[in-house]
Amino acid sequence: MSLNEEQKPLLEEDQIHQEFEALLEDYRNTNHRQKVELITKAFNFANAAHKGIKRRSGEPYIMHPLAVARIVVREIGLGSTSICSALLHDVVEDTDYTIEDIENLFGPKIAQIVDGLTKISGGVFAEKASEQAENFRKLLITMSEDIRVILIKISDRLHNMRTLGSMPPAKQYKIAGETQYIYAPLAHRLGLFRIKTELENLSFKYEHPETYQTIEQKLLADEVARNKFYEEFSKPINTKLTQMGYEFSLKARLKSVYSIWRKMSTRNIPFEEVYDLLALRIVFKPREGMNEKDQCWMLYSAITALYKPHPERIRDWVSTPKANGYEALHVTVMGPGGRWVEVQIRSERMNDIAEKGLAAHWKYKLGEADESELDKWLKTIKELLEHPEPNAIDFMDTFKLNLFASEIFVFTPKGEIKTIGQGATALDFAYMVHSDLGNHCIGAKVNHKLVPLTYKLNSGDQIEILTSKKQTPQLEWLDYVTTARAKAKLRAMFKKEEKALITEGQEKIEAQLAALKLAPDNEHMVRILNHYNITQRNELYLQAGKGLLNLGEINKILFRPKTQNVFTKYLKIPFVGSNENNKQGPTVPVDSKIDRKKPLKLTEENAGKIFRLAECCHPIPGDDVLGYVDDSETVIIHKRQCPVAAKLKSSFGERIISVDWATHKALSFEEVLEIKGIDKKGVLIEILKVVSEGYGVNISKMNIETNAGIFIGRFHIYVHDVEDINNLCKNISKIKEVNSVQRVQE
Repeated sequence: MSLNEEQKPLLEEDQIHQEFEALLEDYRNTNHRQKVELITKAFNFANAAHKGIKRRSGEPYIMHPLAVARIVVREIGLGSTSICSALLHDVVEDTDYTIEDIENLFGPKIAQIVDGLTKISGGVFAEKASEQAENFRKLLITMSEDIRVILIKISDRLHNMRTLGSMPPAKQYKIAGETQYIYAPLAHRLGLFRIKTELENLSFKYEHPETYQTIEQKLLADEVARNKFYEEFSKPINTKLTQMGYEFSLKARLKSVYSIWRKMSTRNIPFEEVYDLLALRIVFKPREGMNEKDQCWMLYSAITALYKPHPERIRDWVSTPKANGYEALHVTVMGPGGRWVEVQIRSERMNDIAEKGLAAHWKYKLGEADESELDKWLKTIKELLEHPEPNAIDFMDTFKLNLFASEIFVFTPKGEIKTIGQGATALDFAYMVHSDLGNHCIGAKVNHKLVPLTYKLNSGDQIEILTSKKQTPQLEWLDYVTTARAKAKLRAMFKKEEKALITEGQEKIEAQLAALKLAPDNEHMVRILNHYNITQRNELYLQAGKGLLNLGEINKILFRPKTQNVFTKYLKIPFVGSNENNKQGPTVPVDSKIDRKKPLKLTEENAGKIFRLAECCHPIPGDDVLGYVDDSETVIIHKRQCPVAAKLKSSFGERIISVDWATHKALSFEEVLEIKGIDKKGVLIEILKVVSEGYGVNISKMNIETNAGIFIGRFHIYVHDVEDINNLCKNISKIKEVNSVQRVQE
């Protein structure tokens, strides 16, 4: 054995103990009661349990629980129970120790949290997603009993995201996808803004590495000018607040790469048109004997004396905090050089809550009666669990609805203020107040005017719900509601009705078969299903129960001579066929397996045979894409930012594969270009000249609207790949009258 190999374990041991000392140092810097002995005991136990195990990156496994524990204490501000739980969070799953062992050594509280973490480790969003409904339910029960479970899980996910580089691409897409789909909204909902921003940014970095790098470089290039502007803008504010005798800190807050990209995508604008890159945050130490809220408005008054405010961009979250506990006063003012700048005013307490979310919120809680919006949210989680969806993916969707990013404030007829998700309808509000009110709702009065159930509420609306005893919930109501609570209540009610109809339908069909002296066996049921073109028995029974099927036909169906086509009709998978006849289905045999570990090369020869492009997002060669292997081993290609792909990444991670475009110049794809500019004679001819002559690109459709000297044109063009579009945009933007050219992303 070489000297280096002998030294390696000693170096690793040294590295582990250095990290543990750093954890203890972080803990000593908090106001928590110092239980160093308990934390040392948990560390020694976990270190011994994980001994000799390595992470994919090659470092000792214990470095991961240590890193998670450091996030828990330093970035969320939790205490010894959470630190111990973080250190032990993988012990039960990865070693021979049980929850009973943890309970005997560390007590019931730590054991309960570790149990909650073990249940959701990998499972909820992993290989057997649809079998995980019960586990997901257990997570939410544990979470609503002890929120620390999810806070530690978010810390675990944050460390995994920070070290995602050592994973293969397909795994990166899966982990980044579920992070974006569930963990980032959860972090936001729990008030962990810094962590939420980092999770979104890291997900984006792994899903769109090139775009991420481009935006990062543009931010770097703009840094000197930005810093100069910040100095100029903040100097008068600094002077003014010092004169007022405040202790404060000023901090420039730069928009994250992900939120810049999201703004560019949703508004179809280039980087140069994202003007709110910079915000100024003021964190002040409140004066004794004065209300914090009043002091926020005093500082607002001082700033608006220096810079003119935008009248429509004042956000007052000090009078009514956000549902995740966030408090601050935001105002957008006109800075030097005609630039709008957002100024955020917070006290030290407000800043602590904004940075550390729920954990800090507890610290400032005044008494048991002081129920926060977060406590109310946890109550709604418990309510959702009363009628869980049997399908885990539907259940996750319903739960995700409850992670609304923004809320509005509305009033009851008596003037009570209520928080509800943005986009909520009058019917949502009825269900929020009480299920019975929702079930019998016939309409509402908003600001004393009669409105239908579908009316979308606005902040500040006063709502009175109108009911009738004769009213009962209708199936279309599911389309009228947007909140998780209302959807869950309605689905639970319809499920009861559905169950009764399924039983009735089954009895009807079995009675028909009994009259023909036949048993309801598999062969007979398959022929009936095929005849009505239904795939599920329950769906057949439901339609029969509703009286939608002519069951008198069963005699003819079963006594018709069998033809060879019965089997092909039942299989419903074409095994052979030309591309022309088989655009939807695969032409690949069912048993030819795709190698999911290797990236799939997307060549023109494979198009329609091994892979096909998703209808939902229409990817074209050059787009950032991933593959989803369906039941018939066909790879469906989605854009990485496609909402359908987000669901697939979260729910069927093991079916996601990485794919690479080969050079495509034979196939053409329809894309939409949006061109804006000055409406001047001859400008359209110049655009058409660039499109058709320069690139030989075909235009299938165009729509041009002009208004007061400005034109907006939408051109539907056929291109081979993203490179074609980029070149085209570059050359069209050289036309003097053209102001902007953007590919409209779907």
